[in-house]
This record gives sequence, C-alpha cells and structure tokens, in this order.
Amino acid sequence: MTLVVDGLGKDYPTRSGPLVVLREISLTLRPGDALAIMGPSGSGKSTLLHILGTLDSPTRGRVTLQGVDPFALSHRELATFRNRHIGFVFQDHHLLPQCNVLENVLVPTLVSDRAPADNERRARLLLERVGLAQRLEHRPAELSGGERQRVALARALILQPLLVLADEPTGNLDADNAATVADLLWELHCQENNILIVVTHSWEVARRFPRQAELRQGTLHDVSYAPKNIP
Repeated sequence: MTLVVDGLGKDYPTRSGPLVVLREISLTLRPGDALAIMGPSGSGKSTLLHILGTLDSPTRGRVTLQGVDPFALSHRELATFRNRHIGFVFQDHHLLPQCNVLENVLVPTLVSDRAPADNERRARLLLERVGLAQRLEHRPAELSGGERQRVALARALILQPLLVLADEPTGNLDADNAATVADLLWELHCQENNILIVVTHSWEVARRFPRQAELRQGTLHDVSYAPKNIP
C-alpha cells in the first residue's frame, strides 16, 4: 500500500517548443507518511498534485498507488479508482451551495458500494471530529470560511482514502482559522493513517510535517523547516 512516483515529468506544448514544468520527480510514500511541498508560484506544485490525484496525466514517468498504474485504466475504471482511493482538499472548499453540511460530506459516497447507513454514520463521526456536529443542517452560506474548509476535510476522508492531497488548504483563511485547519488536517491524518501530501506557501503549515520538500525548476528537493510538535 504505497505511492511510488518514478521519473515523473510534465511538459506543455507551446509555439516555441515544449514548456517543461516537472522533470525527473521520484518519491515513495507509505501509509502514515506526510509530505509538505513548498515552492514559488508557477513552480508546478499544483500540476504535480493534479497528476498524483489523476486529474492530469504525466508526459513521462510512472505513478503507482497500491501497485496500480491509474493511467493505464479506462476512464470509468479511473473514476472509480480516484473516488475510492484519493481524497482532495482544495484552496476553495468547492461545497455545493444547495446542500447542507452532512449532504456535502456524503457527496463522494453517491457512487460508493458501501451501505448508506454506514456512510452517514462515518460522516457524522468525521463532522464531530472537526467540531461541526451542531452544524449538520446548515448550508455553506451559513458557515464561516474556516468551517467550510473543515467540511471539505471531512468530505475528503469520507471513503477512507489511502492518499489525501491538499492544495493550499489554508490559503483563503485568516491566521487563526488557518492554524485550526492545519492542526485538524494533521490530527486526522494521524488518526486515519493515510498518505498525506500538502502543497502550501505557509512555513507554519509546512513545519507541522515530518517531511518537507521544495519544488524548484521542476525538481523536488528535500528541505527542513523544523517540524512543530503537535499533540
């Protein structure tokens, strides 16, 4: 049950020739591992995350999760694989405005083969973990920015994915809410024992992780930001 990235590269065609965004990225992560990726705007952080999440495909190299190459799957198989094994948290929460908190968390389960009662039980448990047990019937417009992002965390974890990808999850939040969401992201990762990769511009977020890397000129470099101890 590992994520293996081997020689990953991504180019985009331009009139003057290929624009190389990612080059020769290799890494291996196992359940319980957590990696924070930093780097300047335009360095390819989101592109890398989108490829790992199978939302984009690499130009070269290989990605396997649980021994499966998702890019060798059919479109339908890939959609099922992504839904079952990968959870996403984006900078913008992407909650459905017409649905309440509980319904938003349950959205990924609509194509799940797990019993609806089990899904709802887990959704309520996750919302209790993120401190929103009293907000189940509220719609996104009735929540603060920090609360919306906490709903997004619960939604990302509803199907117990092996891989959780977070792209600037605190980028739209004030300092207090950002700290709360970052702490919850780390705590839930420890409880769920998944593989967590977070892209962030925040050193405060990166310091929470035992492994940190910086993306520079398309290449990933291990760095250290003095991890912060969190109970």
